[in-house]
Amino acid sequence: MKKNLTALILLFVFGNTALNAQDKVNIPLPSPAQMHWLQKERMMFVHFDPSAWQGREYDNHSYPIEKMHLSALNTDQWCETARLWGAKTILFVAKHTGGFCWWQTQTSEYGIRNTPWKGGRGDVLKDLSESCKKYGLELGVYVYPGDETWGAGIGSGGKTKDPAKQEAYNKVFRQQIKETLTQYGPISEVWFDGSCIIPVDDLLREYAPDAVVFQGPSASLRWVGNEDGIGPDPNWYTLSSKDLATGVATALHSDVNGDAYAPVEVNVPLMKHGGHKWFWAPNTDHLLMTDEELMMRYYKSVGRGSILLLNSTPDTSGLIPASHVARYRAFGEEIVARFDRPLKRSSGSKEIIEISFRKPTEINHTVLQEKLSKGQRVVEYVIEGSADKGRTWKTLYSGTSVGHKKIDRFPTVSIDKVRARFVKTKAMPDIINFAVYDVKSKLKDMNEEAGEYPVVIGNWDRTTFDSIEWKDLTLDLTPHVSKIGQYEIKFQTLIESWRPNIGLDFKDWQLEMYGHEMNSAIKQIDGHTFRIDRSQQTLDEFKTVLRVRVKRKPLNSFGEIVIRRITY
Repeated sequence: MKKNLTALILLFVFGNTALNAQDKVNIPLPSPAQMHWLQKERMMFVHFDPSAWQGREYDNHSYPIEKMHLSALNTDQWCETARLWGAKTILFVAKHTGGFCWWQTQTSEYGIRNTPWKGGRGDVLKDLSESCKKYGLELGVYVYPGDETWGAGIGSGGKTKDPAKQEAYNKVFRQQIKETLTQYGPISEVWFDGSCIIPVDDLLREYAPDAVVFQGPSASLRWVGNEDGIGPDPNWYTLSSKDLATGVATALHSDVNGDAYAPVEVNVPLMKHGGHKWFWAPNTDHLLMTDEELMMRYYKSVGRGSILLLNSTPDTSGLIPASHVARYRAFGEEIVARFDRPLKRSSGSKEIIEISFRKPTEINHTVLQEKLSKGQRVVEYVIEGSADKGRTWKTLYSGTSVGHKKIDRFPTVSIDKVRARFVKTKAMPDIINFAVYDVKSKLKDMNEEAGEYPVVIGNWDRTTFDSIEWKDLTLDLTPHVSKIGQYEIKFQTLIESWRPNIGLDFKDWQLEMYGHEMNSAIKQIDGHTFRIDRSQQTLDEFKTVLRVRVKRKPLNSFGEIVIRRITY
């Protein structure tokens, strides 16, 4: 007995010593500006440009700006729309690629002062700044580093084709940045789309020290790498300082052991249903995302610890169209209905956080949040439920990164205990919120029987697969292939998927189903999609398993593996 007691004492002492040592691990921490930014969760982009009058995505100067009357422009309406879906910041495109300036500036003839609106004395950025203060919103600015009238076109970062013009254009752009930062503040975020080669770091330090910066040499944020509204999973806020210094790092460069801190921002246009438009055009309501598509973006951005930057686009009158406003309102109401009232919540700085119910309770969602000031500490975790007062536990969800907020969704189960168990950490986790929900909704994405909406069954990042050696991958499809029908499994690349050398290659796939090999029931239908035919019911103990050898294409990528039933 004495020997056992001694062993227990040693275990207690050395166990706690190990945890204290872990707390000394060098974990990159956010700046106050980054921490404040992450807590916003939702932000509204505003793309407004002569492109709307041209019916184009990029301004080609084909519409005379002296005809831009802006008959109903109302920045209060923009702010009211942002608040409908819980956005806390408006990020205004004050100057897009065509160079049109929405504020009073002498740096360009192509701007609001040369339109008939308010006799040429109007200033949309000023009006928006005042509206944001009125409605309790923060203001960010997008000022495109290039300008085609100077020969610094799309993707130039501000570099002029004629080197003789560079110094003069540098002065112009620096003046534009100074004006937008000093006359309309405070500015909480500065967006340099495609980076910026013009030196403006001194202006940012002097006039916007509390702002986060998207891309460029002073970047404290990264682009996710796609315009689909989908963030990575896992979502590490850290990367190497060398990658961050490039000014164009994306989620692809995320590294759980990185020495620099720069979270990713997830941007997407509202007009993303079967199309992709940032600017308003007539007869485009069919492109508005459905309520289900908007909720999917919410789960895969905010629910993966990122910021959702959802676009809005006023029409040529200057108002956000009523059909768009209705979609934002429904989106905001659905978020509140799902997540405003948890069944129970807890918190703590420990390896297991447990919640108990007095009677069997149905749940289908959990939310985890780390204390941001201590950095990302959780590396792997599991959500487990028990229906027998904790005697046996069943895994409901297995996850990796947490960060600001991780929303996990799983089939509805009846339990009397649920716990979050942190199986791999950098230091003792500090969880400020572990909440449990039973989400009910009329939207189709919550119909667990329909199988219509894709379910994520796996993820990969740049370290998962090799570009030379093939790697064996095994996917247990049993929970998702339970009914007769056809199923599609897609390996969706989420980083610059339009490039030819990004993605995965596959060979030697095998399907186990009905208790034996069924390769005749699986077919590769394109480079990243497999189709499975399930023609009969089978015994519950027979698993459905896909085994395939995978190799990465030459360029690094990250993505997710999704499955959905396509026939019933």
